[in-house]
Amino acid sequence: MRMSEFQALLKKLYLQKDLNRGIESTYIWLIEEIGELATLLNAQELDKTKISEELADIIAWTISIANILNIDIEKAIVSKYPNKCKKCNSSPCNCVK
Repeated sequence: MRMSEFQALLKKLYLQKDLNRGIESTYIWLIEEIGELATLLNAQELDKTKISEELADIIAWTISIANILNIDIEKAIVSKYPNKCKKCNSSPCNCVK
């Protein structure tokens, strides 16, 4: 599934709920999901199934924010992350830290 397809799916399923909740509350949900991921990553043993679920939730809540703001997330990603590093113009990145 392309990012644009996923964004359209979330828009169809949840846009009205997202709009009713508002940007601030939607952002708080995103932060809660990031906190859940942090907890999982700090565990002695990593549970990749649970981590993958949290990553999916983080992406979904991020896209919900994009939908509220009417931002095309796929276009934003391609613009921000072209097929090369924006600093050194290489792929893979050859920037020196």
